[in-house]
Amino acid sequence: MLKNFFLICSGVDKNLINNCSNGEQNKYVGIGATVFFTAVMATIAGSYALYTVFDNLYAAIFFGLIWGLLIFNLDRFIVSTIKKTDSKFKEFLQATPRIILAVIIAVVISKPLELKLFEKEINQVLLTEKNQMTLDNKTQIAQQFTPEIAKLNSEIDNLKGEIISKENETNALYETYITEAEGTKGTKKLGKGPVYQEKREKHDASLATLNQLKKENSKKILEKETAIASLKQNQKLLETKSHPIISNFDGLMARITALGKLPALPSLFIFLLFLAIETSPIIAKLLAPKGEYDFKLEENESAIKTWVQQQIHQREQMLQADISIDNKVYKDMTEDEELYTYKQKMARNLMKLQADYFYKKQQKML
Repeated sequence: MLKNFFLICSGVDKNLINNCSNGEQNKYVGIGATVFFTAVMATIAGSYALYTVFDNLYAAIFFGLIWGLLIFNLDRFIVSTIKKTDSKFKEFLQATPRIILAVIIAVVISKPLELKLFEKEINQVLLTEKNQMTLDNKTQIAQQFTPEIAKLNSEIDNLKGEIISKENETNALYETYITEAEGTKGTKKLGKGPVYQEKREKHDASLATLNQLKKENSKKILEKETAIASLKQNQKLLETKSHPIISNFDGLMARITALGKLPALPSLFIFLLFLAIETSPIIAKLLAPKGEYDFKLEENESAIKTWVQQQIHQREQMLQADISIDNKVYKDMTEDEELYTYKQKMARNLMKLQADYFYKKQQKML
């Protein structure tokens, strides 16, 4: 049963292979087994690759089976269409497109398995990239808010500077009128005279202005600090919204890109392994000598080709004979007086009808 299954996988003609020797049958059993197990590997690889896309086990298995059946059908077609001839060069030319197709299939099969085998290393690469993306994302978002925040901070510093400047001015006036009262500066007269009173009034006016300035600037500073807090909150909100996008940056394309950043030698060996598996049925057929099955297949194809050529030739001869008979029949009919008289009569009647119709049409127009 297993032998028959692998023979079906090899794409041979069951009627012909059953009449061949065991050695010839075993050769195609080996080819069919290679085709089957390549399809199994393709199913596993395809299921894993699709799992990274859909993140659903059942969907991945379903589409993985479809992918495996597709690879199985392609491999079976490739093997079954290679015909043995007496020229190795012709066989190689015949197999070249199929070898190219086998290389493409090997790449497609091997890549998902590489992703699974090097999953830990790929995760490390993706983690490093995610961290870098997080830093870059914070920098880009900060560039949107930093100028406005810096502007507001600068305005706050200016407002605080105005208060400090006014405080210094008020303190200087305070020292002026105190020293006037003490008699250490100014008029140098001890006591609270007219000059003292004048300087005291200037200080009091400056102090009142300072208090009003503090009140107004404090209100402005509070508004600007509130605006800065709002901007920083929006900045953190954008960072929070972009975090899930960066966290989910581990899809199929991202993993393939990360795989490309790992050392190439292990991936090359895995690819070569699958390439050897995928091309082994083709190479086995090319290297194997022309066997019993090939001779029987060639004989059957030759018999069918000869029969088809005979049928085509017979139809051509029948057509030529039919044309000759028709020509002779119509030639004899041209010499028939009765037929000539009848057609002459019918033509005369037709011309009369045409003349009457033309006359009636012209009469209506006039």
